[in-house]
Amino acid sequence: MKSLSVFIKDLGAALRNPKLLIPIIVVLFIPVMYSGLFLKAFWDPYGKMNELPVAVVNQDKGANYEGKKLTAGSDMIEVLKETDGFQWNFVSREEADAGLKNNKYYMSIIVPEDFSEKATTLLDKNPQPAKIIYEPNEGYNFLAGQIGGTAVKEIKAKVSAKITEAYTESVFDKITEISSGLGDAGEGAGKIADGAGKLDDGALKLKENLLVLTDGTGKLKDGVEPLTKGVTDLNTGAAALESGTSTLAGGLQQLSAAQKQLQDGLNQSSSGSKQLSTGLQQAVTGTTKLQEGTKAAVDGTSKLQAGAQSLVDGSSKLQAGLNSSTEGSAQLEAGLKASAEGSAKVTEGAKAVSDGLQQLAQSNPQLAENPAVQKLLAASKAVADGNAQLQQSQQQLAQGASALHSGQEQLAQGAAQLNAGSQQLAGGVSQLHDGAKQLNAGSTQLLQGQQKLAQGASALAAGGDKLTAGMKQFGEKLSEAAAGGSKLADGGKALGAGTSKLLNGVGELGNGISAVADGSKKLADGAGELKNGMADLKSGSNELATKLDDAAEKTSAVSKTDAMVQMFAEPVVIEDHAINKVPNYGTGFAPYFLSLGLFVGALICTLVIPTRESEVAEATRFNRFISRTLTFSMMSLLQSLMAAMIVLYGLGLEVQSVPLFYLFTFITSLAYMMIIQALVTWLANPGRFIVIVILIFQLTTSAGTFPLELIPDWMQFFNPILPMTYSVAGLKAVISTGDYSAMWGDMGRLAIYGVIFMLLTLAYFMTRSQDNEMALKNEKVLTV
Repeated sequence: MKSLSVFIKDLGAALRNPKLLIPIIVVLFIPVMYSGLFLKAFWDPYGKMNELPVAVVNQDKGANYEGKKLTAGSDMIEVLKETDGFQWNFVSREEADAGLKNNKYYMSIIVPEDFSEKATTLLDKNPQPAKIIYEPNEGYNFLAGQIGGTAVKEIKAKVSAKITEAYTESVFDKITEISSGLGDAGEGAGKIADGAGKLDDGALKLKENLLVLTDGTGKLKDGVEPLTKGVTDLNTGAAALESGTSTLAGGLQQLSAAQKQLQDGLNQSSSGSKQLSTGLQQAVTGTTKLQEGTKAAVDGTSKLQAGAQSLVDGSSKLQAGLNSSTEGSAQLEAGLKASAEGSAKVTEGAKAVSDGLQQLAQSNPQLAENPAVQKLLAASKAVADGNAQLQQSQQQLAQGASALHSGQEQLAQGAAQLNAGSQQLAGGVSQLHDGAKQLNAGSTQLLQGQQKLAQGASALAAGGDKLTAGMKQFGEKLSEAAAGGSKLADGGKALGAGTSKLLNGVGELGNGISAVADGSKKLADGAGELKNGMADLKSGSNELATKLDDAAEKTSAVSKTDAMVQMFAEPVVIEDHAINKVPNYGTGFAPYFLSLGLFVGALICTLVIPTRESEVAEATRFNRFISRTLTFSMMSLLQSLMAAMIVLYGLGLEVQSVPLFYLFTFITSLAYMMIIQALVTWLANPGRFIVIVILIFQLTTSAGTFPLELIPDWMQFFNPILPMTYSVAGLKAVISTGDYSAMWGDMGRLAIYGVIFMLLTLAYFMTRSQDNEMALKNEKVLTV
């Protein structure tokens, strides 16, 4: 109670003393002046941006882009007229320079003459970005220049969007042209597919005809084999016939000689029967040899007849095979001609597609740089070149087929002649065989007659006249037979030579037919590969046509609308979802300036209100402590109430909880007051100097303005040990975030600061008496 009475007496004395009362009242407004005036000045600086004068100069002359007039500078001016960012002054360059020089404008924004022209260089080899010249008058006001830089970036984004819209419209127009070109390319690819189908059919017919040709040449080869065997047998029989006829000719000559001798013997019948018997014996011997020769001739002509028949059969098969081959070569020639015509159409279609794509690429360089378009160009050119080579190959193949067909026709005519000759040869051989049989029968009869003659030699004498007459006649016939035998021998030699040549010809024919068979087989294999290639070409051209039609359909589905162009020009927008939204600068800086004002207010209180003395002379140490502590606490309460009321109702600060805001403001002010009271009570003016140093460190480390992480690392050390850190954080919680648990924690830390320093003040009063204080004060006065 005594302590309270001391406080009341000290308070009454202060209220009765105008010199002390007026400064106390002034000190109460210190936090209001700091927090109120500072916050009012920075409450919403961007709210009056429209009063900040800025010069705008448009020197752009415009440009033509894709047949349209591009006026990017004028578009920018229109954007600025619709923007309330600054006080826009649209002036000339000279006026802008003069305004900057005499501080009439804080900054100038200049659009150069080539602004639109450079904006059209997007698709050039070396594009040049359009420039906006920004000239801030930083010497006049640096912060205005920084604010203007941010605004210019926003203007740049809006103008870029306008320019991008022009680009986008051009791109969509190109897409429409591409769609039309792809449709034409799809039609060309369809024609290629049709031509490839016809070519595929021709290749199939070619393959089938070549298979027929291969089969015919195989049959022809098989037919030549028995022909070769028959000719070989014929040649062997001809050799045997030659040998037999030679023997026959010799025998007949001997028989003729014997007949002459017999004739002489008969004429000289007087020589005796012995000479007649000898002559007859020689005749029998010659006749025997004649019979053997005629028998060999019969055998030879029989073999010759069989060989000739084989030759007829072989030549017939050869003729049939060559006729089939001729038909196949005719079909081959027709199929290759059809294939060549289809290939010519394919080549024209492929070249048209390649030329169309080249023209499209030349008309749009940007499209030509696309890797997919380059692949399409290379593929179309490769298809055109491949079809041209294929057309040339098929023309050469058609010419070869024509030559093959002509050769086949000549070979068929030769085979027909060979067949007719072989049939004639077979007829001659049959006649020769019949003659040989008759000759053999005659020689047999001759032998029998000579044998009978020998037996009737005894009766020779009796029938000498008849025998002489008969032998004369026989001699004449035998001479004719000898001459015929010589001719027969010559014919046998000629027949042997002819059959040898025939054998060689048949061998060459067999080799030629084998070569034709091998060639036709390889041609058939090549036709099979051609058929597979044509199938791949048909499939690929169908797929190409389908893909091009799909591409044309998809690109044609792209329709240009204002919304789509705007989306293409500005595909990304920012949607701001603020967490614990702060409406203005004042609300954001309120914790910082309130803490600053309450701290300065507490410091000023120690200049007005005595920290040690009491108006009650008999007051005890503890009573003086209570009186001084209550006095400063009351000042804290009044300062916090006035500051809180000014920002709440004067500036319109919105908080999460008004009662907690009052409470936290009072606890903050009280904690600051206890800290400053202790330092000044113990150290007087040096204590105030320490308080100012603490204030400076708190202003830089409390994270009231910039984030803590942005200040130097060595300064961050002081952040957790200074009280303003917790007052700023707690006021942010109660004003903006509503994190009351953090607020109570910060309030508790401030209370700890207040209690600790209040105990330090108590320690001072409990160790110092008022007399000591008066003596110390007088000593200081005398020293001065």
